[in-house]
Amino acid sequence: MLHESNAYRKRVKPLAADGATGSKKPPTRRSRAVAAKRSNIMSAALEFFSLYGMHGTSLDQVAERADVSKTNLLYYFPSKEELYVAVLKDLLDIWLEPLKALNAEQQPMEAIKQYIYLKLCVSRDHPQASRLFCLEMLQGAPLLKQVLSTHLKQLVDEKSDIIREWVQAGQIAPIEPLHLLFILWATTQHYADFGVQIEAISGQTLNDDAFFEQAVANIQHIIAQGIRPVG
Repeated sequence: MLHESNAYRKRVKPLAADGATGSKKPPTRRSRAVAAKRSNIMSAALEFFSLYGMHGTSLDQVAERADVSKTNLLYYFPSKEELYVAVLKDLLDIWLEPLKALNAEQQPMEAIKQYIYLKLCVSRDHPQASRLFCLEMLQGAPLLKQVLSTHLKQLVDEKSDIIREWVQAGQIAPIEPLHLLFILWATTQHYADFGVQIEAISGQTLNDDAFFEQAVANIQHIIAQGIRPVG
């Protein structure tokens, strides 16, 4: 399997809070301090937003949890809506990282299995982010709709073309890529979005290594059987 040891457990990391992805210049002490402060505020905000939504969360709560004054928080994020959108965009980067890793050079079965593994890593390592994303979707994505219809759609179109190439080459069964992706999203994200239900029924969570490995292996097997080439 692709995930035999704990040492291999690849953790999907969010982007830097300031959006930097690899500047050539080393960060200054001030820029590191600013990035750390923003990150602390966004982490505190995610905790409350994922539980109570934007309207049920106050900036006072976030400031207290982040150990900053409300005035200082407003210096970095001038309004609660701007803070909420910043958190949503950051978690969207986390959510999309596994899909970005899927590429045409991979063997189809191994690519899909790896995607399942990485998506379950996201559900395990960032359950609050997954739940907040789910909450935003249930509310009609009022603050993310434009991002979903542009950036997300472009990425999904690109990866769907790769899956269609695999279908045309006879490497996987004749399936509609979008429905495969929808199934994979629903299956893997269920472990984060309905984590309380899963723990109540099984007594375990994805933080239990054996249960995580079991979930990965079973989902990989079920999906692989469904997309195996016909004949």
